[in-house]
Amino acid sequence: MPIPSQHGLHKRQLLRDDVYESLRDAIVDGTFAPGERLKDPQLEEWLGVSRTPIREALLRLERAGLVVTQPGKATTVAPFDLASTISAQQVAASMHELATQLAVPVITPAQIDAMVTANSSFALALDILDADAALDADHAFHSVFVEASGNQLIADVLEQTTPRLHRVERMRFASFAGRASVAQHDAIVEAARAGDPTRAATLVRDNWLSLRFTAAE
Repeated sequence: MPIPSQHGLHKRQLLRDDVYESLRDAIVDGTFAPGERLKDPQLEEWLGVSRTPIREALLRLERAGLVVTQPGKATTVAPFDLASTISAQQVAASMHELATQLAVPVITPAQIDAMVTANSSFALALDILDADAALDADHAFHSVFVEASGNQLIADVLEQTTPRLHRVERMRFASFAGRASVAQHDAIVEAARAGDPTRAATLVRDNWLSLRFTAAE
């Protein structure tokens, strides 16, 4: 199994979330390819942590649909599955719609400014075909509503559904195909600024459902 060149990336005292995010990102960006076996010793060497946080992270990734674990055998990167990806998209769209409905009545000008800034970064990343930066900016944009909603269960559900969508989004953001999302984000911001939760929520749902993929992804 090829691993990134940096060793000891995380010190032992860092949070388990860091290990999870590093593994998740390596799967999303293709460093670890579908079907590839994830071996504990090599992951320990790369991340610089013990087996326990790695196993915990792999369990979270299994719930998110990014790895497949066969007890007593091997843990491998999950292949792309069209049906489960569509299911994840439907749930994610509904969760973001709900978060928006809850957030817009209480959102602050500073939070709206954060969305504008995130969308500007998103547009710039798309212009230079920087898929990773575009993915980060898109996540930052939508996270404003999730955090402002005050509903932790929404964030918990999205942790299990969004990662498998990120694999598809990253491919989209590596081309000009994702450019339409910039205008969609602008419309969402204007609806939020106008204090219209119904319109903002509908626009957010449509934005998430606009992601298209096929069995060949």
